[in-house]
Amino acid sequence: MCGIAGVINRSKKSVNVGEQMRLMLQGIKHRGPDSTGYAMYGTPLKTGFILRFKISENAAEVKGSAKTEDPEVLKDRKKQVDALMKEHGAKITKQSSSTPYAFRYEFTYKSENLEELAKAIETVEKTEILSIGKGLELIKDLGDATVVADQYGLGKFMGTHGIGHTRMATESDVDIKSAHPYWAFPYQDVAVVHNGQLTNYWGNRRVLERSGYRFNSNCDSEIIAVYIADKMSKGIELEQAMNDSLDELDGVFTYIVSTKNQLGMAKDHMAAKPMVIYEGKDIVACASEEVAIRNIFPHEIVTYDPYEAEVKVWQV
Repeated sequence: MCGIAGVINRSKKSVNVGEQMRLMLQGIKHRGPDSTGYAMYGTPLKTGFILRFKISENAAEVKGSAKTEDPEVLKDRKKQVDALMKEHGAKITKQSSSTPYAFRYEFTYKSENLEELAKAIETVEKTEILSIGKGLELIKDLGDATVVADQYGLGKFMGTHGIGHTRMATESDVDIKSAHPYWAFPYQDVAVVHNGQLTNYWGNRRVLERSGYRFNSNCDSEIIAVYIADKMSKGIELEQAMNDSLDELDGVFTYIVSTKNQLGMAKDHMAAKPMVIYEGKDIVACASEEVAIRNIFPHEIVTYDPYEAEVKVWQV
């Protein structure tokens, strides 16, 4: 019974989208107490890229539990990542860390094709790239929306749009790699959140793996991100890729996808998974429950439910 939400500020002005997303996700935390994730879009870098990655499978391993990993092991993994980036011609220009296992880098790179670099980084034990992009920053961890936002300092994140997810683990573990959103590896600035179940997950996964795509979890939601990435890599526009997904992905699902300047929503043919939308002149918000949207408005609003097999895309 996970919860998903998204917001896009169409005035093109930078606003506190971090606080908008926190309020929305906190409003539906009852739909998923296990973990919370954010994919938010700040002012795009003119040169270089933003990298978010983690070097531990589970937050519990480094939060004082009996399974705490040796800090020296974590330091060694980070050194390996830094060495691989240097080896592949990536120059780190800025770095920070909110936890011992999660890092944010700004870096320059010789090419716009980041797949080779990304695959090299993920050869380091327990290391996973959460996102790479010009403006995208993907953060996910255990805890509710406020816990994660406070831990990563998201309450003052300025940007134009974002998506988020509150997760109730049903078919995979309670850990960071199974939390949403998912970055559409290796397509920069594209992320997905999903509520539902896909029944043809393994068939689609095998097809995409044979095409060279990687999967970091057994969560069926990850297939949507990779599916969208595959379509867009072939020059297919986001809206068409989402319409294709309604026929090619089987199951009961509603999902939200974001790109560098778009927010999209898709609902399957049965329309069993909820979605509520508010469309204003300068802002569009959508979520699994209306309470999430109302949390960011001080005044009365009018919302609506999309129809079955409906796709909607909004632009910054």
